Amino acid sequence: MTREQYSIADLLRVMERLRDPEHGCPWDLKQDFRSIVPSTLEECYELAEAIEHDDFPHVAEELGDVLFQVIFYTQLGRERGFFSFSEVVDTLVEKLVRRHPHVFADGEIEGVVGERIAVAQVKDSWEAIKQQERHERSQHGLLDDVPVALPALPRAQKLQKRATRVGFDWPAADPVFDKLDEEVTELRQAIVAGDSAAVEEEVGDLLFTCVNLARKLGVDAEAALRRSSSKFEGRFRRMETAATAAESSLSELDSEALERLWEGAKGGD
Repeated sequence: MTREQYSIADLLRVMERLRDPEHGCPWDLKQDFRSIVPSTLEECYELAEAIEHDDFPHVAEELGDVLFQVIFYTQLGRERGFFSFSEVVDTLVEKLVRRHPHVFADGEIEGVVGERIAVAQVKDSWEAIKQQERHERSQHGLLDDVPVALPALPRAQKLQKRATRVGFDWPAADPVFDKLDEEVTELRQAIVAGDSAAVEEEVGDLLFTCVNLARKLGVDAEAALRRSSSKFEGRFRRMETAATAAESSLSELDSEALERLWEGAKGGD
């Protein structure tokens, strides 16, 4: 006999049981808001990886893991009197309805707007509403609410996109290539000078410019780098397999032999 599917209520109860001071899980009881942040980030990246591989059964599982992170935070919030799960849901629904006046007529969930608008108009409306929200939070600068804790690459993308709203942007991709050449030259000069602090700064400038170039070409730099990293990983594993088949290991080979294996591994893409 097939059991009934568990519900959000069941999930909330499981979380309560895990945090029960007397009979709960010792590990879960030790956690606080800060300690589970690394797990939250890890689960989000695992979800992104499953989506990139079109592994949808795994996507469902990873979505559950991400949802559990939300449930964990809300349990901690409830215990300390900060907020409850129902308050989190209420805040989210209110914000979504408020930010989509082109869908929810009169701010009602079932309110239907007769005329459809273009995607560009949606973006303009969305940003105008978010700007008003920032003003209400006394965040008057355009970059004020870009989280410092974001990973460096997506944060660079977000900062650059924000700057474009006031016209501070390259007119096209070609000038960014010139900027790349300039940054490479400055990096070489810092290396020749033996200035380690300048080398770090110039490497950062070079990476920031690469993000700008990706943006101007309509490429998500984070996704592109993840794919390149995955491609490198696959090729490197094929190199290891080839070396093992030849009864050797990569650490035993010289640079020429490694290059031959690399070229051979590229053929497996």
